[in-house]
Amino acid sequence: EIISRTAKEVFIPLTVGGGIRSLEDISNVLRAGADKVSINTAAHEDPSLITKACKIYGKSTIVVSIEAIKQPNGSYMAFTDNGRNRTGKEAVSWSKEVEELGAGEILVTSVDHEGTGHGMDDDLIRKVCNAVTIPIVAHGGIGSPIHVLDVASQLPVSGLAIASMFHYYTITISK
Repeated sequence: EIISRTAKEVFIPLTVGGGIRSLEDISNVLRAGADKVSINTAAHEDPSLITKACKIYGKSTIVVSIEAIKQPNGSYMAFTDNGRNRTGKEAVSWSKEVEELGAGEILVTSVDHEGTGHGMDDDLIRKVCNAVTIPIVAHGGIGSPIHVLDVASQLPVSGLAIASMFHYYTITISK
């Protein structure tokens, strides 16, 4: 219901994630009006879901979300459930695997930076961007327009996912 209402009101590409576990879930979300779906937990549990979904719905429709947490040794591990559940996969290697499985886009989130408003994890974003050729949307840490400019001008991302800066009125949008 919320997807349908949102799709009727906004005229920008709409990517929906959260709780998508099967091809049927993907179909339902797309029928409701989403342009793309984002999967994370289900992709870890059954990586073949990425390939199957891309064959049915097209690779540009399938986004794999990677929630990464920096480790003491400087590597990044992939997690699910907002950084609560360890997958055992190194995030940059997982990004390569996701591309090989056919995903059309990656949403990479620095769990360490998410919600802080202190800027993005440039190291994580750079490593993922350098590892794959598919579009990367970076998420986690933007708190000001300067952060947007820094990332957009210095890193080869295709997009930025920004929430807190708008939710908490750090910046407002004029009509």
